[in-house]
Parts: sequence; C-alpha cells; structure tokens
Amino acid sequence: MKGYEECTDEELITLLREGNQEIEDYLIDKYKSLVRKKAHAMFLMGGETDDLIQEGMIGLFKAVRDYLPDKNAAFATFASLCIDRQIYNAIQLSNRQKHRPLNTYISLSNEEGEPALESENLWQQDPESIVIAKESAVGMQERIRKRLSPFENKVLDLYLEGYGYLKIGEILGKPGKSIDNAIQRIRGKVKEVMELL
Repeated sequence: MKGYEECTDEELITLLREGNQEIEDYLIDKYKSLVRKKAHAMFLMGGETDDLIQEGMIGLFKAVRDYLPDKNAAFATFASLCIDRQIYNAIQLSNRQKHRPLNTYISLSNEEGEPALESENLWQQDPESIVIAKESAVGMQERIRKRLSPFENKVLDLYLEGYGYLKIGEILGKPGKSIDNAIQRIRGKVKEVMELL
C-alpha cells in the first residue's frame, strides 16, 4: 500500500472504482481512528463503546462504498457523516427496542464544535431546531463538567480521546481501579444531570 499517502482520498476512491481493491483496506485503516474517537466521544450510560466502534466501522465501510468523487463534498466530510449516522441509527434502534442502557446518551465531545444531537430525524431538521438543540447540548455539557472534580474531568478527557482504563491510570499515575471508580462516578453524575432536566 505504498504511495497511497501521496494521493488525495478522492483520487484513491477513483482508483478503487477502477478495480484496485487494496485501496479499500487502506482507507478503512486510515479512518478507523476517527471511528474510535467518535465512539468514545459518545458517552453512553451503561452502554458499550465497543458496540459503537463496530457501528462506526460499518458507517465507514458504507462511506467508502458509496462516496462519489464528482460530488462537491470531501471524502473526509462524507465519511464523518456516514459514521455519525450509523452510530445515531444504532442508538435510535436501541431506543425503539427499549434497551434501557442505550436510552439516554449525550456526546461530551467538542469535536469541531459540533455536539451530537439526539433526534429521530437528525438529518432532516430545520436549521432553527438544530441550533436550539446544539445550544441545549452545549449547556448540558457545561453543567456536567461543573459537577465533575478536576480529576474526573482529566479522566473524562482521556477517555474521550480513546484511552483505556489502564492507559489513563498510567498517564495520571493512578491504579486502573481508581480510573474505573472515576468513570462510574462520572456516569452517576451524568445521570443526575439528566434527571434534573
């Protein structure tokens, strides 16, 4: 897969359409860190980040499969949208199936200043509703952050970056159990904030 780094994603997709299947693996590998980041940024109460990573990878695969280079959107933008949609759809499906651990979620990521929104028709909302929902999500994030101790905020930041409990403990000089306890406290505080709404 040498030499692909010098090509744009759009050029790679064109080569893929011409039959170079090796490029699909390259693009999946290139963007899997984005999937992990988005999955970790979606804080699920009682949910599993691994499930969201799996859903995000499905979204990434669909992006590689469906992207049209002649459209006016960059592949990175299209891939990000496909990953988000797949994750949101999984959460919404879980809501409809009444799986309680996934019923409530909030993104604690400020990636590109775009907090995630919970919506049945996220992609078809009018702009005013989207802006109001984003402002609400930002306000909720601020309330949650204020409830957390400085240590818990550090743990949360590292967790959202995709680090596991042991790595967070290593970075902060704390045992893994201490990190696990902090994550549980964070989840409890998020639930408390949500219940006040």
